[in-house]
Amino acid sequence: MKENIIKHLKRRQFIDALTSDELMKRADKPLKFYIGFDPTAESLHLGNLVGIVALTWFQKFGHTPVVLLGGATGKIGDPSGKSTERPVLTKELLKHNVSSIKKQLENFLDFDHPSAKPLVLNNDDWFSKISFTDFLRDVGKQFRIGVMLGKESVRARIQSKEGMSFTEFSYQTLQAYDFYHLYKEHDVCLQIGGSDQWGNITAGMDYTKKETGDSVFGMTFPLLTSSDGKKFGKSEGGALWLSQDLCSPYKFYQYLFRVADADVINLLKMLTFMDIEEIEELEKQIDEGTLPPNTAQKKLAEEVTRFVHKEKGLQTAIKVTKAASPGSTATLDLSTLKEIKEDIPSASLEVSDVVGKKYVEVVVQAELLQSKGEAVRLIKNGGAYLNNKKIEDPAFMLEKTDLIGGEFLLVSAGKKRRMLIEVTK
Repeated sequence: MKENIIKHLKRRQFIDALTSDELMKRADKPLKFYIGFDPTAESLHLGNLVGIVALTWFQKFGHTPVVLLGGATGKIGDPSGKSTERPVLTKELLKHNVSSIKKQLENFLDFDHPSAKPLVLNNDDWFSKISFTDFLRDVGKQFRIGVMLGKESVRARIQSKEGMSFTEFSYQTLQAYDFYHLYKEHDVCLQIGGSDQWGNITAGMDYTKKETGDSVFGMTFPLLTSSDGKKFGKSEGGALWLSQDLCSPYKFYQYLFRVADADVINLLKMLTFMDIEEIEELEKQIDEGTLPPNTAQKKLAEEVTRFVHKEKGLQTAIKVTKAASPGSTATLDLSTLKEIKEDIPSASLEVSDVVGKKYVEVVVQAELLQSKGEAVRLIKNGGAYLNNKKIEDPAFMLEKTDLIGGEFLLVSAGKKRRMLIEVTK
């Protein structure tokens, strides 16, 4: 791609801040850059996806990505944007998380790129060789307490009720040393991170300048937040993980499909590789009120799910979405219901409470509805479904043949309230 990567990302409103306008000129030629991920969990989440998209964009423009896994810094935990200190992870768990995240990142980057093959490193490989006293003597002397106290992440925590430990206070010196080490050993001249990383990035630039006399660069991207200021990537069940073992492609797809009109255009710019002209056309149609409902959301869900879970995961998500919709003509099968089992409300009933019982009795027993009277009214109003088929008779009795795979029933009250009933013997 001939266009300058910084110009390209600015048009997508992907850049929050640059440490120097000189980066634009430097980016006309191939460079090495890095983004760090601390292994605080065994999977990255939706908030981390912006960093992964940044890695991918830069590589598409011929720049070499360096992914830094924080095997050492993860022992401390970055205080940036946190109101409390992170829990301490065991060495064994950190090692497991590093391995899992490394494998996860390998699914996103092009390791066969002819000129910009990614490099994945672990900062524990160098920090484990530096003693505490050597670090204080050789590195710590370059940091001034006044400057460190002035960092936003530090000020906010010091003023909080809990305060800040020396352990967390020292985090910025470790990340700063990372930048210096990567510049010295791998010629990495740019660090990228979320807007909450500005203080850590500039600390690394300052330290590298003091040690080498050379100038390096920093770039931040906006944190993934909704129009009302809340962080994206949180569902009722916690973080929206990128691992399908922790979050099914169906749940991932559904989360993106349900985002508000006020947020969908920003997410298309930040999380997809769609042409900016196509996104701007969607934005224009939303503003004019001519875009059919959920068109942009459907595009967002498809593009991001395909990027994270590949085509197979996307097709699974679409299949399950269609099959789980009340009134759908799609076939419900055992594998589909198992796919959504963890993602919708569920109940467990014995077969004697289901087979030979009225529909109105079963939905009350499962606590989908509060009373038989409510269930009867729902049926008369056309909002009661069993396995996506409308129930029209209040006296309808369930039979063994209604059990999908002999195990499940999918009941719905209207188009949005659904429950999966697991039938046990």
